[in-house]
Amino acid sequence: MASPTGTSDAPFGRMLTAMVTPFTADGAVDIDGARRLAGYLVDEQRNDGLIVGGTTGESPTTSDAEKDQVLRAVVEAVGDRATIVAGAGTNDTRHSVELAQAAERAGAHGLLLVTPYYNKPPQEGLYRHFTTVADATGLPVMLYDIPSRSGVPIATETLLRLASHPRVVAVKDAKGDLFAGSQVMAATDLVYYSGDDALNLPWLSVGAAGFVSVVGHAAGAELATMIHLFQSGHVEGARAVHRRLLPVVTGIMTRAQGAIMAKAALGLLGRPAGPVRLPLVDATRDQVAVLREDLVAGGVKLSD
Repeated sequence: MASPTGTSDAPFGRMLTAMVTPFTADGAVDIDGARRLAGYLVDEQRNDGLIVGGTTGESPTTSDAEKDQVLRAVVEAVGDRATIVAGAGTNDTRHSVELAQAAERAGAHGLLLVTPYYNKPPQEGLYRHFTTVADATGLPVMLYDIPSRSGVPIATETLLRLASHPRVVAVKDAKGDLFAGSQVMAATDLVYYSGDDALNLPWLSVGAAGFVSVVGHAAGAELATMIHLFQSGHVEGARAVHRRLLPVVTGIMTRAQGAIMAKAALGLLGRPAGPVRLPLVDATRDQVAVLREDLVAGGVKLSD
């Protein structure tokens, strides 16, 4: 299925949120909540793409069947007006292939492949892992480079090699090395997306196409405005949005783990979220109180 929002310079759209997986109070996957949350993110928060089943979606603690259910529900809800990218990355290449093929059957428009975590493969292992999964489907691939979580960065030389694969088209960067990213963009056709909300504006300044955001749960429309302003040449306006959202980024991305605080923020917004699954734990009452202050300071309108 073709992406409804992808272009050659932004194959997955420009404003994407790494969507949480809503759960019911008893910890089950909330399929109706996933549909409603996807609709809110696309129709009200101006996302033209969503990451479903990524690590912010608690992929380590959701089963393959649950991932498939949520992905199908989101594709059905908004897949005609947003690019739906399925998280298929694990530290087991065979399992990643299975998830990628299931995502293709479910109607996803693309795949997000995180660097294999914990087992710390060498660069040749990374190269073979990513190309093996990319070979398994006809879907375009966004690589997810996040060494703080995975333990291993994707080296510049490896990215240059991977760029020759016809389906490896983009990088979600949470490595924070703008110079290395600039080198890759200058030498290849790989499209970069900021994967770190604190560096969204700096990434735009060196050529990123857009964002894969966690803060987008609460401020996606503002982030979409930042992208539009910057690409229209209104750098001061984009900078003003960046500065206005500093408290929101602080609240969601620094007070506790991102999925925990994104779900807490959605609770304050009256949107589907529910609890997190162990080993994550829900935000404390004190954390939620501080988050409320952060969101208000950043101009986010909370639910009554």
